[in-house]
Amino acid sequence: MTSERPRERPRDGSPESIPTDRESPVGTPVIRGDESVTGSHAREAVQFDPDDPESLAEAAEVVRRFAAETAGEDDNLYMLRGAAACAALVRGVGSYKAAAERATEQTASGDVTVSFIRKWARVHDLPRAVRRQVALGTIAPTAAKHIARVSGEARFLLAWATLDGDLTVREVRNVASAINNGTPIDRALAEYDITLGTIELTLPSTSYRDLRRQASLEGVEPGTLVADALEAYLE
Repeated sequence: MTSERPRERPRDGSPESIPTDRESPVGTPVIRGDESVTGSHAREAVQFDPDDPESLAEAAEVVRRFAAETAGEDDNLYMLRGAAACAALVRGVGSYKAAAERATEQTASGDVTVSFIRKWARVHDLPRAVRRQVALGTIAPTAAKHIARVSGEARFLLAWATLDGDLTVREVRNVASAINNGTPIDRALAEYDITLGTIELTLPSTSYRDLRRQASLEGVEPGTLVADALEAYLE
């Protein structure tokens, strides 16, 4: 369902603002500790405190193991824990480079690269709504890495287009690269036959009947009425 009516702007004329970065403290298992998302695994969620030397040492060890094992790992919660450890380690030591050096200490499994730390720390910094979909398995952690490469509203738009357009990880990567090279997100998605803002909805038969009836009487598309109703609901 697509609506062509643009979202209204605040009265000051500025674009509507929504949080596009993590709002909870770094290392806090907000999603991993949510039983409605992770079930019994929530009780096992590890919190990493970047200001606690012992917790920071644990984060460094988790990052070391994560870097060595991530290539063959399909556990979404495991990946989110590794991302949390990367983010806490960066915050605790002050830079991506220092975090990579700390995670590499006393290990024979090879270097933990700055690129690896950066990619996964950015996943941990994604907004909660996106991280929830990663935990649920509807967005692959490897796709989340590329979503995290873009900033601002494009993060949300690319995440939801990944779900609604069934984008592959390679396609998410290509769209993210195009956005970062200056291509508007709607044009980047159009390359994969995805129209930004299109979503399939399943409604109760009575709601479907009434929506179609009212749209016909007003001479507008059903998506326009849905958009208006959502505007009022989300205010």
